[in-house]
This record gives sequence, structure tokens and C-alpha cells, in this order.
Amino acid sequence: MNINISRCTMVDSRKLQEIAYETFKETFKVQNSPENMKTYLAEAFNIYQVENELSNPLSHFFFVSFNDKVAGYLKVNTGNAQTEEIDDDALEIERIYIINKFQNLGLGKYLFNKALDIAMEQKKKKIWLGVWEKNEDAISFYERLGFVQTGAHSFYMGDEEQNDLIMVKRLQ
Repeated sequence: MNINISRCTMVDSRKLQEIAYETFKETFKVQNSPENMKTYLAEAFNIYQVENELSNPLSHFFFVSFNDKVAGYLKVNTGNAQTEEIDDDALEIERIYIINKFQNLGLGKYLFNKALDIAMEQKKKKIWLGVWEKNEDAISFYERLGFVQTGAHSFYMGDEEQNDLIMVKRLQ
């Protein structure tokens, strides 16, 4: 089993766009209307949006590869790149996504550990994330890692308002 984590740069923008689009669609298409999915994917993962996010010095992307095939990615944010004003001493995991055929291989845990390493290097006191309230597998995954729900916020999928649970893990 060969697992590798590598930082994404602007050179990787098309591959990141492809993986982001694929993983988001796989994860949420069954529970959302085709119209809302199409609208969201076009807004969130167009190449200009991906390149804009990649160019933000307070956001960092990483690919995880399994046997030399990109299997998913991680996005973390600090400072004002965070999607909510939580704390200056916090790191946000905005996205951990694994392509379906690579799930249940422990790759999400590798990406979480990368985020944890970054948080520790930056002396953050907590890691937080938002997870859709209907994404029970992800909620269970984060609870096993020590995250607890501390709140919620609205998220729009096209024209449908949905709820993300805010989950926090305190660090030593």
C-alpha cells in the first residue's frame, strides 16, 4: 500500500478542479436535485474559483495518492480564509474528500493527520469544520477523531438552504 500526500500548487489547478468536482458530485448527487447540483458545481469548482482559492496564502490544498493515483484532497484555512469567524487560534478543515473507489482505505485519516500536523506547527488550539447534517458517514468519522458539535450554519446548494453542523476538536 503506497500512500502519498503532496501539496497542490497552481500547476495542479486542473487536476484539483477535476477531483473536487468528481468527489463532491459522488458524495452529494443522490440527496440533491440535478439543477441545484449543476448550479453549485459550476460556481464552486469552475477553474477561476479553484485558481482563486489556490492563490490564497491562508488556504492550503493537498492531494492524497494511493498507489500513485490521486484519490482525494484536503483543503485547510487559517485567518480570514476561514469560512466562519471562529478564532484566530483555529484551523479550519474546509474539505476532506476521497473518491468513492478509494474510500475505506484510511485515506481520510491520512488527510486529517496532515491537517493536525499543520495546526500543531502553527500552534493552533483547535481544529474545526462544517459538515452537512445529512452526511452521517462523515459525522461519524469526525466524532471518532474527537470532534464535537458546537453549532450550525446555513449552506446553500443552488437555491436550497441546508444546514452544516459546526464541529470542533480542541488540541493540547
